Amino acid sequence: MTHRTIETSHAGIAIAQSPGEGPTVLMIHGNSSCKEVFRNQLDGDIGATYRCIAMDLPGHGRSDDATDPERTYSMPGYADAAIELMRELGHERYAMLGWSLGGHIGLEMLTRTDAIRGLMITGTPPVGRGEEQLAAGFLPSEHMGLAGQRDLSEEEIDAYARATCGINAPFEPFLREAVARTHGHARELMLGSFARGVGANQREAAVNAPVPLAVVNGAEEPFVNNEFVAALPYRNLWEDRVHLMDGIGHAPFWEAPEAFDVYLERFLESI
Repeated sequence: MTHRTIETSHAGIAIAQSPGEGPTVLMIHGNSSCKEVFRNQLDGDIGATYRCIAMDLPGHGRSDDATDPERTYSMPGYADAAIELMRELGHERYAMLGWSLGGHIGLEMLTRTDAIRGLMITGTPPVGRGEEQLAAGFLPSEHMGLAGQRDLSEEEIDAYARATCGINAPFEPFLREAVARTHGHARELMLGSFARGVGANQREAAVNAPVPLAVVNGAEEPFVNNEFVAALPYRNLWEDRVHLMDGIGHAPFWEAPEAFDVYLERFLESI
């Protein structure tokens, strides 16, 4: 796996790239996380076969904080940063895997570029605009309030890191360090703008996806309303179903990588 930083108009963006020489796959992590959460895919058979690129969002991981937070820390801003990154790297077409916030960014990107071959989302409810839609797609949780909170205490950092990766998932120090490092304005501005309806209507983006859309969620998802996700009238849903992984929480690719990668590999082969 190789690491480097690419300069963009939003920020210097840190990436990790797997050794595979096959078609390109962009991976985008969740809120207050980092690219290392995709380590099992990058270092495993997926990464050996495909050219996997995992990015740290601006304000996250080893990427720089946004030069203009108001411009970047939103769904449209993050989507534009990812599109610019891939253009700078010379990739005209690529598949995507988006986790949680990363899945929302992927849905936003579907409305802004035709470079995406197919999108897999996990832990991402495709909600419409506004607070009512957010409430329909997400489950009430004591940790959801932290997702848009600028400053976190040491206890809140630990609680958020453990909850988002999954209570039964392996917990490593980098997961906590990623939450602690995240630019607080990134949480505050992103969730505030999302609640106000800034950006694409993600429900419509998912329902009318112009490329195959795969949805693979943990059946024990603590944050996402799986019933809401399954009920949407998708027109281009991969394998014609929302896949649920029994006994798994919010980050199935981290909690159960061997089982999750069966879905991911099948999806990538199909597109």
